Amino acid sequence: MIRPYTDRDLADVLDVWYLASLEAHSFLSDEFFDTERQMIAEHWLPASETFVFEIDGCVVGSVSMSGNEIGGIFVTPEYQNRGVGRALLDHVAASRSYLELDVFKANTTARRFYESYGFRLVNEHVNDTTTFPELRLRFDVKLS
Repeated sequence: MIRPYTDRDLADVLDVWYLASLEAHSFLSDEFFDTERQMIAEHWLPASETFVFEIDGCVVGSVSMSGNEIGGIFVTPEYQNRGVGRALLDHVAASRSYLELDVFKANTTARRFYESYGFRLVNEHVNDTTTFPELRLRFDVKLS
């Protein structure tokens, strides 16, 4: 079930983010993860429209939006490849004309997921914080 995020979900959403990020972003430092966890809790979640995917009372995925920008979409590793990520994207796409996001170039699993959904490459740039290359992707909802 997809539902809006509440403050009670904070610990679960951070746990899902961390587990998924460790698997997808092994090239990032522990220091980055510590700093990012704090930024997500204190800045990004309060400033975003976030939805969680819940199974049997447990949060197994989330997506955070700022307008048409996907700030983050994460699914706990044991629920990946089960339609959770696609359902979250479908949910946010239903109320928007397009979606955009940045994904690390080295995150080939996420890139394949976004490409299979229909995202296309807009540009490539370097992430200011990590100095790793990122890809800017866009999905035009009305054209899909």
